[in-house]
Amino acid sequence: MADERKITAVTCVKNEGPFLIEWIAYHRLLGVTDFLFYSNDCDDGTDTLLDALADEGLCVHLPNPAEGRNYQMEALKDAKRQAVVQDADWVWIADVDEFPNIHVGDHSFAALIEACGDPQAISLNFQFFANDGVEDYVDAPVIGQFSRSHNPDLWCGEAAIEVKSLVRADFPLQYYGAHRPFQKAKKAKGVTWTDGSGRPVPHKFLVAANPRRIRRFPAAGARAHATLNHYALRSLDSYLVKNDRGDVNRANRAFDDTYWRERNDPAWEDTSIQRHLPALAAEMDALKARGGIGALHEASVTAHRAKRDALLTHQSYIRMRRQLRRASTLPPQEEAMLRDLGLLEDA
Repeated sequence: MADERKITAVTCVKNEGPFLIEWIAYHRLLGVTDFLFYSNDCDDGTDTLLDALADEGLCVHLPNPAEGRNYQMEALKDAKRQAVVQDADWVWIADVDEFPNIHVGDHSFAALIEACGDPQAISLNFQFFANDGVEDYVDAPVIGQFSRSHNPDLWCGEAAIEVKSLVRADFPLQYYGAHRPFQKAKKAKGVTWTDGSGRPVPHKFLVAANPRRIRRFPAAGARAHATLNHYALRSLDSYLVKNDRGDVNRANRAFDDTYWRERNDPAWEDTSIQRHLPALAAEMDALKARGGIGALHEASVTAHRAKRDALLTHQSYIRMRRQLRRASTLPPQEEAMLRDLGLLEDA
């Protein structure tokens, strides 16, 4: 019997055109039935592609309502009022570089929900995937290009790693956060909320009692059923374009090499998500065959490459590319620790 849950994915985008089809196709494989996209200030065809997807009934696309720089939180406040969210059984809030990697059953959200005991919320820890020396942007699934990450139980010396959350309709919601929902006052006691192993989330996370743990909890033991693959870097080409773009929270924010180095630890190999590649390719082809979507995807790919080429006419981006090529693959915190212990010499 087919699962009848309505699952709505909500995300904010800016200049993510080349990556939209993969993300939508992948999430459809997991059982997501509806998509709500907010876009702002796009010049790579992202908004045009989303309009075409919306015309095909594949998503809802709205302009980001933010008037200042707080793009994501303003969008999530608006999303709470949208029918595609109000009518959903579950709401999944994530970014276009984040892919749930579900290890149980048929690897769907339904399987994850069942394995976790059908709680009111499930929070999955990030696993940051490294660039691992991939320089050139290639129009191919991201989940097939990058397979190395940090030890998924530890990140930059931290045992507590950030999460994203799947939220059931009856969660006593005050508001959606980008990483987790926040419940109405005095409602925490009865909430059923698990990690990716189906265990209750830590109490301090549940009640948001510790400012350092509002968005995170220890990943060790929390990933039996699922983790969240985060491809924050992708190729070096795409990272340069990302740096120029800024992000959905802070317009024109510059990403220095600390951000890169913290996410470019290739110590661990994990190819488990690539089980989806054959079905993903077929689903992507099916989406591209609808309503001119394939041509609009190609246009966004061309724009992405053109932006890379334009950036590399500037000395600042030439220097950045050179710096990132040479950057250590040891996270800064680990490198500092080894140096303090006398196990690493200064360059």
